[in-house]
Amino acid sequence: MSAYLVLIGLVALERLAELAVARRNLAWARSRGGVEYGRRHYPWIVLAHAALLGAAPAEVGLLGRPFVPWLGWPMLAVVVLAQGLRWWCVGTLGRQWNTRVVVVPGMPLVDRGPYRWLRHPNYVAVVAEGLALPLVHSAWLTATAFAAANAVLLTVRVRVEDAALSR
Repeated sequence: MSAYLVLIGLVALERLAELAVARRNLAWARSRGGVEYGRRHYPWIVLAHAALLGAAPAEVGLLGRPFVPWLGWPMLAVVVLAQGLRWWCVGTLGRQWNTRVVVVPGMPLVDRGPYRWLRHPNYVAVVAEGLALPLVHSAWLTATAFAAANAVLLTVRVRVEDAALSR
């Protein structure tokens, strides 16, 4: 359990780093006339991600979920790969990357890096991590609940983002 708490803590630190980058990029975008879309759903995304980080270790501790090596190790690999994909997206988009949907007028769509193959590769990372992180320690209730909530949120988010980018 203590190693799992360290993992959850590391992911939480990664989230804080993301938010710092996003805040800096938001200021840059706004200074160039960037327009934010989808403000109403953003707090729900933040809540879902915070709940994931709290619920997974709570389920493990309260319901005595064991570490099952045949499941835990592959899921840990998925978590690590998801972080790699996420930061590849951040690096590829540069100042255009954000946790919010912000469009700077006149900026071209990025079509390099993982965006060569996928329109929304960052969300692939979000989905993979949201399933894998709880399953590292067999917290299947959290994985299921986050997957359901995330499916609803990403449906809204992708629609908002696609509409914003097409303007």
